[in-house]
Amino acid sequence: MILNRSDHVPRRTGVLGGLILAAAVSLGAPALAQQSQAPLGSPAATRVIDGLQLPAPGVPFGGTIKPNALESTPFWQPRTAPPDGAPNVLLIITDDVGFGAPSTFGGVIPTPALDRIAEMGLRYTNMHSTALCSPTRAALITGRNHHSVGFGVISEQATGFPGYDSVITKDKATVGRILKDNGYSTSWFGKNHNTPGFQISMMGPFDQWPTGMGFDYFYGFMGGDTSQWTPGNLFRNTTQIYPFETQKGFNLITAMADEAIDYMAQLNTLAPSQPWFVYYAPGGTHAPHHPTPEWVQKISDMKLFDGGWNKLRDTIFANQKRLGVIPQDAQMTAWPSDLLKNWDQLSADEQKMFIRQANVYGAYLAYTDHEIGRVIDAVAANGDLDNTLIIYISGDNGSSAEGTLEGTPNEVAMFNGVNVPVDVQLKNFYDIWGSEYTYNHMAVGWTWAFDTPFKWTKQIAGYFGGTRQGMAIAWPKVITDKGGIRNQFAHVIDIAPTILEAAKLREPSVVDGIAQSPMEGTSLVYTFDKANADEPSHHRTQYFEMFGEYALYHEGWMAVTKVTRPSWVTGGATNPDPAGSSQWELYDINTDWTQNTDLAAKNPEKLKQLQDLFWQQAGKYNVLPLDASVATRLVAPRPSITAGRTEFSFPPAMTGISNGVAPSILNASYTFTADVTVPEGGGEGVIITQGGRFAGYGFYLDKGKPTFDWNLVGLKHVIWQAPEALAAGKHRLVFDFKYDGLGAGTLAFNNMSGIGQGGTGTLSVDGTVVATEKMDHVIPLILAWDENMDIGSDTGTPVNDKVYQVPFAFTGSIDSLKLVVNRPELSDADKAKLEAAMKAKD
Repeated sequence: MILNRSDHVPRRTGVLGGLILAAAVSLGAPALAQQSQAPLGSPAATRVIDGLQLPAPGVPFGGTIKPNALESTPFWQPRTAPPDGAPNVLLIITDDVGFGAPSTFGGVIPTPALDRIAEMGLRYTNMHSTALCSPTRAALITGRNHHSVGFGVISEQATGFPGYDSVITKDKATVGRILKDNGYSTSWFGKNHNTPGFQISMMGPFDQWPTGMGFDYFYGFMGGDTSQWTPGNLFRNTTQIYPFETQKGFNLITAMADEAIDYMAQLNTLAPSQPWFVYYAPGGTHAPHHPTPEWVQKISDMKLFDGGWNKLRDTIFANQKRLGVIPQDAQMTAWPSDLLKNWDQLSADEQKMFIRQANVYGAYLAYTDHEIGRVIDAVAANGDLDNTLIIYISGDNGSSAEGTLEGTPNEVAMFNGVNVPVDVQLKNFYDIWGSEYTYNHMAVGWTWAFDTPFKWTKQIAGYFGGTRQGMAIAWPKVITDKGGIRNQFAHVIDIAPTILEAAKLREPSVVDGIAQSPMEGTSLVYTFDKANADEPSHHRTQYFEMFGEYALYHEGWMAVTKVTRPSWVTGGATNPDPAGSSQWELYDINTDWTQNTDLAAKNPEKLKQLQDLFWQQAGKYNVLPLDASVATRLVAPRPSITAGRTEFSFPPAMTGISNGVAPSILNASYTFTADVTVPEGGGEGVIITQGGRFAGYGFYLDKGKPTFDWNLVGLKHVIWQAPEALAAGKHRLVFDFKYDGLGAGTLAFNNMSGIGQGGTGTLSVDGTVVATEKMDHVIPLILAWDENMDIGSDTGTPVNDKVYQVPFAFTGSIDSLKLVVNRPELSDADKAKLEAAMKAKD
């Protein structure tokens, strides 16, 4: 029978028996297995493996085989079990959270779950990310630098170089795979930004999906972010699901907590003695900021942000010194008045709108932490807390500046270079900010404040505003220095080695017959012992690089290239020669915790030492070639299943074709031809669509009228519509668009003039043009990334809320549907002009 949750049997664990910490996590003599004392060969038998070869070879058959079964003795291969006492592991990482945002590290936003882990264990003040989400997460699950595993940038910006192709090669097994093959149950909940965008399709390949990277179970979204209300890129294992279509009030932050809690309950019911690894990665607090209305009200009532961002910085800084998470002599970095307005320089309207943005963001962080707390509560309720290693990393990079200087109701607009003025935000979006009708982000002033006491933000690799993350680790059975603080330099590549050492597992030499590249991080287990609280960091050297800005940390010193592109400017490369023209700064982190005093002029010898070391590291870890471009990489060609094709034929019904593999019609001429049969009484519904509420296009029948609808980042629609509804019978509908620009080829010359230009579209019915419209500008870079291409119906959100609601299935029949794309090609004369223009800029 299946037990009720209240009947769960606590997992049996080994006892450390008073051994000192070093012995508790030693990789010395083989440990006893977590096993029943069943004889080898019996169905209940288990074994501990040495872990050097995964999967481990089977043991020799120990039974007997005679001519008939009655005279023979069966022998079952033993199941693999971790060493006795191996802990459960709950690895939590949130998204886009600055060091100074959570209450645990001085922030004003309440994060009691993070506080709880810090009070049960240790607070780490010197933990670092890579400055961007995909790269940090790749480093986290592999224990290797982000360029070493192909994630120099996010997967949507992948380019064809080993450090940037978003492919985790087979010689770099994830910590999930290692734990799984050593007998752990493994699962992943929430964000997966480590599958190449060009491999997200129903036909796979699936080897770089979570279930192909060592995780038994996956429930989460594929890509950089998603609407928490209507996540169109949500999957269970490799199957796309749409629970929000039937569940009223659905929010993924709560839903994934429910999923994790239920999954752990199943594990504790069916295999209470088997350790588990849960990788828990909610979308909070990456844009869109989507808390529930209750949380927005709760945080708004606290009036945390009414004093503005300058006052907020001062409050956070004082809190940080009181908590001891920064040194008492740490200096507050200066407010960048040349880049950002002070609060008292803002108009009343600006202040009103920006407070609303911050309240919704604060609610999102508090809500996310609350749901994490529910997961931790479930671990405790199951009796597992004492021997569970909980690692809670607050953010995968610094706070995000991708909301622009004024914030935005639609992040998709920002990535396409469109800013939404404050007066428009107040008029159209203030009351619905954070609801399913916004894809919202906050103004950069808040971003900078949430990175207190540091300067800069997400994307900036050399400054701690981009890379310093608060972290708490608890393991009640082992860590006795409850509430202790650790200041050792650490990096996300240290987490996988930490987990392996805690579980008394070896790093494998061979996985699936492929020799493994060694992990590049350093275990933090030595910091668990109070006697080592002030032990110098074992992680002595670490490079940083993102978008052509780079830095090198070495034994307390840090050399940094100066920022040439503010992180809220995402257009073309402002520094096309990052390897040759960058200027450097130098900081002594031992005495200057916040990188406030540049010593480059005073200590050129130390600067030269670190510069030389950076280039050594860059060569070793696939950092080259450096590339300072940002958003324009979104349109770079990639090896998807549709790469190189210009003609497409679609079936009458298909949904869930992701952006990464759908044919792109951006910055190109194209023709859709649909042969349809309209039923008696008229027809309606979607023929083909890509995108949704926040950007995209739809070809559909609206009350019988053929319509082609371009949603320009939720701010404007350009619509071609026939004046009359179609009569019953067969019809040919053609939408033809002629693009006026030179196309994406200009980007090779660091020139954006070829993209985002205008064009003219015509809609024809049975050979007669019925509508002609001019588009002044097309969407240049990307459609709504958490939506899909759908044929015959729509998933996610509608392209036009005023016309239809999903699924808006086509009521007739689609007999044929074809797309022809004609992408511009540069002439020799075009190339010569672009080459001359690029040289003139230099």
